[in-house]
Amino acid sequence: MRPAHITTILDQEFLSTREGHHTPVMLWGPPGVGKSQMVAEVGCRHGVPVIDVRLSQMEPSDLRGIPFRSGEHVEWAVPAMLPDEARHGAAGILFLDEITSAPPSVSAAAYQLILDRRLGEYRVPPGWAIFAAGNRQGDRGVTYAMPAPLANRFAHFEVETHLDDWVLWAYQSGIDERIIGFLRFRPELLFDFDPTHNPIAFPSPRSWEFAHRALKKFGQEHQLLIDALQACVGPAAGIEAAAFIRNLDQLPDLDAILAGEVVAVPKEIDLQYAVASSLVGRAVRAKAEGQGRPIYGAILTYAGRFPDREMGVMLVSDMHRAIGDEIFACPEFMPWAKAVAEVML
Repeated sequence: MRPAHITTILDQEFLSTREGHHTPVMLWGPPGVGKSQMVAEVGCRHGVPVIDVRLSQMEPSDLRGIPFRSGEHVEWAVPAMLPDEARHGAAGILFLDEITSAPPSVSAAAYQLILDRRLGEYRVPPGWAIFAAGNRQGDRGVTYAMPAPLANRFAHFEVETHLDDWVLWAYQSGIDERIIGFLRFRPELLFDFDPTHNPIAFPSPRSWEFAHRALKKFGQEHQLLIDALQACVGPAAGIEAAAFIRNLDQLPDLDAILAGEVVAVPKEIDLQYAVASSLVGRAVRAKAEGQGRPIYGAILTYAGRFPDREMGVMLVSDMHRAIGDEIFACPEFMPWAKAVAEVML
């Protein structure tokens, strides 16, 4: 399932705690596709804490608590990491990450917590959602088969990569437009993981964020940049990305485009992807500065000049996803839409 749909499900599952309809959710997927980040973003959107419990690093007693004598009885000290309404708030997310890497004895200790929302006398506050994530057994990670009693306590969703969803996240997160343009040009490299070869570095949504950081640090040193990109996304993808970035010296003048001047569209396909991603990035920044309308209009006009109309549609679609419906109010939108109507249909 694509990330945009999964985040909608997680949002609704969190909100359903108020009505008592919450079902614990298990996210499956290979490493680096953003499972943990999606859960963190749900907590951020709703302004609630996320308690990240790594079951793979625990013993059964860490979850159940430590017994102590109280008079003639034995009671259990509740672990401080578990949600407590007085300390953590009335609502939040209990996130059981790396659950498939937990030994079976630890998984068994979590059965009652996940389904019954309790451990002995401890109870999960009613406003807290329970999410979990883990890798599949074929992903070459440290994983155990999920026991059927535990699996039956979750609703299961498999996270897939989706370029449009990643591009929207990338613009919102300030990822360098050169990385976005490269992945628009080479979409199959967003995620390229073959567990049979057991790669050390490979392209994934997570590692492309690392590549963005490398570009910020080593962008002025071409050889260092090649080495850094290979360290982040693997040898082949790193070399391709570095060559793409180096070729961007031939980009047209973006300031002239945004000023409404007539600027020729590059003939090279890679440069067309690069200029499109750069213009969307400029639109996002213009919206943040409250100066979007003339910028949107200039970009719409330029989008109509692409010889391949699908390229112009991609540019405007990315801009719409990034900035919203404001582009529909631009006078330049209707002429552009009429010119590409056949492509849109």
